[in-house]
Amino acid sequence: MDERWKPSVTVAAVVERDGRFLLVEEETSDGLRLNNPAGHLDPGESLVQAVVRETLEETACPFEPDGLVGIYLATTARPGSEPVTYLRFAFSGRAGDVLKGRALDRGIVRTLWLTPDELRTSVARHRSPLVLRCVEDHLAGRRWPLDVLSTDPGVYPFAAP
Repeated sequence: MDERWKPSVTVAAVVERDGRFLLVEEETSDGLRLNNPAGHLDPGESLVQAVVRETLEETACPFEPDGLVGIYLATTARPGSEPVTYLRFAFSGRAGDVLKGRALDRGIVRTLWLTPDELRTSVARHRSPLVLRCVEDHLAGRRWPLDVLSTDPGVYPFAAP
């Protein structure tokens, strides 16, 4: 019996402040890479809950999403590994100040704020092509209201059947 193909569902935050974008520098199997604050959707949470959680874990900043920038499908293939397909939901929004005493997620080295030009000239350091694509789409004004997303109550733990 063939196993059903399932892409990895991820979320990402696109946060702009004073013409700069919030990024994380993280340790990967390919060395230090730049990424939007991002991560996987966990069981029992909505996409919005996931991006709020992931942004807090990776930046120590509370995140308030205000729109959906885009939905992206991309496959990455590393030498010697099976290709992995990601379905990314990117959200625009505002990040609050760093919560003092809160540690960054494992593997995150630091946060930084880069201009669009700095992002464009550092493509070789991006974790994936989606890092810049999400920022470019944000800059182009692409936004959908959050209510375009719907989460059935059955997703949440202890939900009534």
